[in-house]
Amino acid sequence: MLQKSLSLPLGKKSSPLVPQDVKEGHFAVVAQCGEEPRRFVLPLSYLTHPGFLMLLDQAAEEYGFDRKGALTIPCTPTQLQTILADQMASLTW
Repeated sequence: MLQKSLSLPLGKKSSPLVPQDVKEGHFAVVAQCGEEPRRFVLPLSYLTHPGFLMLLDQAAEEYGFDRKGALTIPCTPTQLQTILADQMASLTW
């Protein structure tokens, strides 16, 4: 499984490396493939979704994880929205 972490200095609640719209318990990704890139801020719970994990594997192969900023994933924004909708539907009782 892929693992990447961001460590903040002790006693700090925010960092200039983390944008204001990325709240605790969330992460940013950029969907970029064929369409205009689009940035999404997602809750960490999405990291357990099989479709999203597949995209992370593809991102590791295609881009690596040595890039700065939001994680870039190799899919269109429309495809990512479909995966996110599927995740939301699976959380609904």
